[in-house]
Amino acid sequence: VGVKCQRERSQALKRYLARRPWVDMIEAKMRGVESKKQQETEKIRRQKRKRSRRAKNKMLEGKRLHSEKKSRRRPLRDLE
Repeated sequence: VGVKCQRERSQALKRYLARRPWVDMIEAKMRGVESKKQQETEKIRRQKRKRSRRAKNKMLEGKRLHSEKKSRRRPLRDLE
């Protein structure tokens, strides 16, 4: 695959301008891999983080409501 650049008269500048898109593309791919690793570590960090009091209370309230809903489905003879 050849690269062409006809914008400048200087050979060195033509080479630089011709290679620049390739370099940008390679750097983007490398940053993508680093970014993916960083996202995975952040996800693990978030999972290990302790829940705030408000978030924990909200979660427990949701569980309580769900439990009540399910308990209302039971037949009456099971409640005795």
